[in-house]
Amino acid sequence: MKRAKYEILPDDKSFYGEIPGFNGVYANTDTLESCREELQGVLEEWILLRVSMNLYLPVVDGIEIKIKEAA
Repeated sequence: MKRAKYEILPDDKSFYGEIPGFNGVYANTDTLESCREELQGVLEEWILLRVSMNLYLPVVDGIEIKIKEAA
């Protein structure tokens, strides 16, 4: 979440947030706080989906998550 970027959209003054390097992880809501909360939820779901599908997770700050198969 430290990498998240936020902006106020000029057309409706809503807040847009995304996390660079995490394709498809974004949120758009009326307040900055709700945008942060929504973005965190989207990130959690994105991670769970990628883990369930055995897809690559990006390395963040030198931390790499590797999924091992259960026996």
